[in-house]
Amino acid sequence: MDPREEIVLHLKSMRAFAMSLTRDLARADDLVQETVVKAWSNIDKFERGTNMRAWLFTILRNTFYSERRKAQREYSDSDGEMARMIAQKPAHDGHLALNDFRKAFDALPADQREALVLVGAQGFSYEEAAEMCGCAIGTIKSRASRGRAQLAVAMGFEKNEELELTDAATVAVLARNPRTW
Repeated sequence: MDPREEIVLHLKSMRAFAMSLTRDLARADDLVQETVVKAWSNIDKFERGTNMRAWLFTILRNTFYSERRKAQREYSDSDGEMARMIAQKPAHDGHLALNDFRKAFDALPADQREALVLVGAQGFSYEEAAEMCGCAIGTIKSRASRGRAQLAVAMGFEKNEELELTDAATVAVLARNPRTW
C-alpha cells in the first residue's frame, strides 16, 4: 500500500489522540491537519515496512509539544497595551524631523519666526507677545497663524494630522492644540 493512502486510515485515531492532548476539538483538528501536512511533505523520510501509525503519532506529539513550548515564551498582548508601554520612537527619526523643522523654520520671515517663538515655544500670550513686539494682537495672531501654516506645508503635514515630533518645543510652535496643527 502507498504510504500516502495509509495516512488516511489513521485520521480517526490521530484525532482522538490530538483530543486527549489538547482537550479542544478545534485545536485537535488543527493539530491533525498540521500532522498530515508534515507527514505528506516528508513522506520520502518514511521507511516502508515500519509502523506508519507510530510515525504519525510521533509527528503529532512533537508538533503539540513544540507549540506548547513556543506558547510559553510568547506574551499575549491582544489589546496592544504592552507594546505601547515598551515602544519608543527611534531617536534618529526625531533628529531628522527636527532638522527638517529647523530648515523650514529658518526659511520663515523674521516676523513670523519671532511670533512663533514667543507664542509657541516660550508660551507667552498673544497680548504679551504683541506688547513685546510693539504691534497689535491681531498682527501677532496673523503672523503666528501664517508661520504655522507655512511650516506645516514645508514639512508635509496634512490638516489635523497627528504630530509625531519628539521635540516638545517644535510641537508647541506648530500646534494651536499640542497634538494636531
